[in-house]
Formats: sequence, structure tokens, C-alpha cells
Amino acid sequence: MTTRDSFSGRFGIIAAAAGSAIGLGNIWRFPYVCGQNGGGAFLLVYLICIVLMGLPIMLSEFSIGRKAQSNAYRAFKILSPKSPWYLIGVMGIIAAFTIMSFYSAVGGWTIEYIVRSATNSMSDNPAAQFEGFISGSYKPLAYQLAFLALSFGIVMMGVRKGIESSSKILMPLLLILLIILCIRSVTLPGAVEGLKFLLKPDFSKLTGNSVLLAMGQAFFSLSLGMGCMITYGSYIKREEDLTSSAGMIAGADVFIALLAGIAVFPAAASLGIEPDSGPGLAFITLPGMFQQMAGGMIFSSFFFILLCIAALTSSISLIEVVVSFCVEEMRIRRGYATALVAGCIFLLGILCSLSLGIVPGLNLFGMSFFDLMDFSSSNILLPLGGLFIAIYVGWVLKKLITVKELTNDGSLKFVGLRIFYFLIKYIVPVAIMVVFISGLLRST
Repeated sequence: MTTRDSFSGRFGIIAAAAGSAIGLGNIWRFPYVCGQNGGGAFLLVYLICIVLMGLPIMLSEFSIGRKAQSNAYRAFKILSPKSPWYLIGVMGIIAAFTIMSFYSAVGGWTIEYIVRSATNSMSDNPAAQFEGFISGSYKPLAYQLAFLALSFGIVMMGVRKGIESSSKILMPLLLILLIILCIRSVTLPGAVEGLKFLLKPDFSKLTGNSVLLAMGQAFFSLSLGMGCMITYGSYIKREEDLTSSAGMIAGADVFIALLAGIAVFPAAASLGIEPDSGPGLAFITLPGMFQQMAGGMIFSSFFFILLCIAALTSSISLIEVVVSFCVEEMRIRRGYATALVAGCIFLLGILCSLSLGIVPGLNLFGMSFFDLMDFSSSNILLPLGGLFIAIYVGWVLKKLITVKELTNDGSLKFVGLRIFYFLIKYIVPVAIMVVFISGLLRST
């Protein structure tokens, strides 16, 4: 019998799982969503949502994965045989595959912008430059393929040699680059106004929709409901403390999002750029901002390398969800499984990329294929996955199983056990349902 691969220790767990959680959602999405919803007030609600909703689901997923010692699909087969709960794992695998189809396209964009920054070839019209690039034919696909090659190369090497080793290098590098950008941002003239916007709550700008966005941001930024944390949980050794590891991962996720805000808002305030520039912030607004800064070419390069690393560490975990399924359920060798999954994702990714440009007819339900993949995963698959996990752990799975995993068979104390069960049984399902229904209503 082949010994199942695992993380070597605490740092490896935190680096890999934090890398999964810390992605484009933290570096790119958080600043503009925060900017559109009152800055500090949104940050405060986001922190509350991380604690009340994010941590309980992460602990639930870790518990399921480590107890079952298997992929996201088989974990439910082992814990609840002859029941349909394995469909949660199926949804997670589909979600991971779907997300990678468009996430890899965005990852390719970051590589293109690293090249443009390093060669000082940014246009005076960033919007036209960005639209011209993503609507092209071969260039977006070439960069998407390059991004996939990086991601799958790491996954092919395995859990410890590939995922853990790369995360131990990429996560500290991401932190260093982000700190450098923060230092540059806060030392610009007038930067203090940007810090005030981020850190001083203005509850007059906080709406019901802002609260829902904060809940969604907390849920999605922690990579929950897509099988990632179940899969990673299965690689965590029995002696490791799941509760402290989850706390550190959630803390790192919040810290990086906060640093991203510090890197963006002071610079935006200094250069007279509105902090609520929307989804185009990373590829349109910020390139224009960097052009106005002394040493802008260097800091632009740093920023897009940062974005690429964030995308890469998240994509690794998404790919591992699908690859682990192929290896353990279909009995395919890791190298072949990785190549097979890579090819399928790239084919779907081609449709995503081309739907933004030369083949605009790739539209379904009034959305481009790219937007459809984004919407179906973010607004349907992930919320439902998280909802069913909360219901499963709170109401179906034997309490003793979860308690044993969270306390390492009683050798550790988990003082918040009663609070955890109250949240996972009552608060989390209701909160996710609110996010899910509101998301569907906003889209209609």
C-alpha cells in the first residue's frame, strides 16, 4: 500500500492553505469592494464575517478531510456511506474546475502585465490597452497556457515537494512585495487621507448590500465550499492542531487583504484617484496610477508579480482538488492525471478567453462564457457547497467525530467548542442562505 502524501508540519500547512485562501480576491477584489462601500466600515463587517462564518466552515472542512484522509468526493463516502452527501464533494470538484477555467485567464493577464511593466510598455490609455489585449486572439491564450504550465508543474510534483515547497517560497515573497508597495504608498504626499478612508469607519456609507458583500468576500476569500480545505485537511497530520492552524490561516488572509488596502488607498488619495474604481482597478486604474509615480515601472512590476503569485497559490489548491480525485478515484498516476486535468481546463479556458473578444457569440443567459463560469461558481456552487457543509457537520455528522478531530482525540482543549456548534448549526446556514438568495436576486 502506498503511503499517502502529507504536509511536513505547521508552517507547510499554513503556507499552503493560506496560499489557497490568499488570491486575487484579497489583492484585487478587496480594495475596490472596500472602496465602494465606505472603507473602514466595510473592513469591520468583513472581520466579523470572517470570525462568525469563515472560521467555522474552515474548521468543518479541515475536520472532514483529516478524518476521512481522502479527496473531497470520497471523504463523504467514507464518513456517510450509502447516502447522497458525497454530492457535496462532487459540487466542490465541479466548482474548482469551473473556477480554474476563467481564473487561469486572469492569471495569464497578470503575466502579460508583468512583461509590460518590466519593459515600460504601458499605454497612456490603460483602458484601451486592456480591452485590446483581452479581446485579442492568440496572446491571451498564450499567457493563459503559460500560467497553467506554472500551476500544473507545481501540482505534478506532489503535495510536499510541489505544493508545500512552492508555498513556502511564494507566500513570504508575496508578503515582502506587498510590504514594499505599502511603504511606497504611505510615503507619498497626502497618503494619510487614504489611510483614514481605509481605517476610519464611516457607517453612513454602509448599506444592507455592503453587509452582504462583506459576507460574500469573507466566504470566497477563504477558499471555502470548493473542496480545497477538505483536500488540504486530508494532508494534515493527526498531531497538528486544526483550530490554531485555521486561526492563523484566517488571520493571514485578513492581514494580506488589509495590506492590499494600505498599498492602494494612500497612493490613490495622493494621486487623486477615486478608491471605488471597480473591477478595472488592477488592470486599468492602477497602471495609470503607477505611471504618475516616481519609479512607477519598478512598483508596477512588483504589483503584477504580486498578483501573479496570489493567483498561482490559489490555482494550485483548485487544481489539487481535481487531480486528487483523478488519482484516488480513477487510479491515474499523478503525472498523467495532472496533464489530463490541465488539458481539459485549458480547453474550457479557451472558450472563456475567446468570449471576451474575437468570438463574442459565446454567450449564454445574457452573459459571456467567461462571466457565466464566474457567476455559476461564485454565486451558486460555492454558497451551496458551504451551506451543505455547515448542515452536514452541524446536523448530520456525529458530533463525536468532529470533536475528536478538533481536540486531537481529547489531547487538546477547544474552549470555543460550544460556540463553534452554535455558529455552524444556526448562524452559518442562515448567513449563507442570505448571501445566496440575495446574489441570485441581484443578478435577475
